[in-house]
Amino acid sequence: MQAHQLACLELALARSALRFGQFTLKSGRISPYFFNAGAFDDGASLATLGQCYADAIVASGLGFDMIFGPAYKGIPLAAVTAAALYQRHGRNVPFAFNRKEAKAHGEGGSIVGRALSGRVLIIDDVITAGTAIRESIDIIRAAGAEPAGVALALDRQERGRDVTSGALLTESAVQEVSRLYGIDCVSILTLGALIEALRQGAAPESAGHLAAMEAYRSQYGID
Repeated sequence: MQAHQLACLELALARSALRFGQFTLKSGRISPYFFNAGAFDDGASLATLGQCYADAIVASGLGFDMIFGPAYKGIPLAAVTAAALYQRHGRNVPFAFNRKEAKAHGEGGSIVGRALSGRVLIIDDVITAGTAIRESIDIIRAAGAEPAGVALALDRQERGRDVTSGALLTESAVQEVSRLYGIDCVSILTLGALIEALRQGAAPESAGHLAAMEAYRSQYGID
């Protein structure tokens, strides 16, 4: 596990952003873990999280010109990532985010921050169904820019279900986004990394959940 992954894991556990137990997901699945980026709700945690994003992005080698944060959770994530890229890596990149509804007065429009241009990196917490990412890509392309990739806090690495038949799909939401749009997804943490951390004792207080995590990956994980 790389330093930025361990830092994110320790932070997520300390702030209860990552919890283990039994959680009913929006999909109806009973998951042995749950991740909530909304629990990073103070300056210290956001600063550390931004550093983790920045380190993961730089380590990936992904090329981009600016950052975009989809409303709502992506807004603070984009801001702290842009700040951390400058502070830690000397990269001063602009960022923008969208409003859910266009503003009719003042400066108007639905985009706040720098005008979208060039290669745009999308920052979000997780991809569930991929809806927010598809909307972000549409916004970016409508502005004449191009999506460069997606940076996530967590890739759950699990297969979705066909909405018609209910059958398990062969791809995860991240893989689907990569295939459909030809862009890379960078994740600080993955389900595989969480399981490996439990195996290696990186989170001793959560070691008792290892078997449930492995069983969940066996049932729903991507190959």
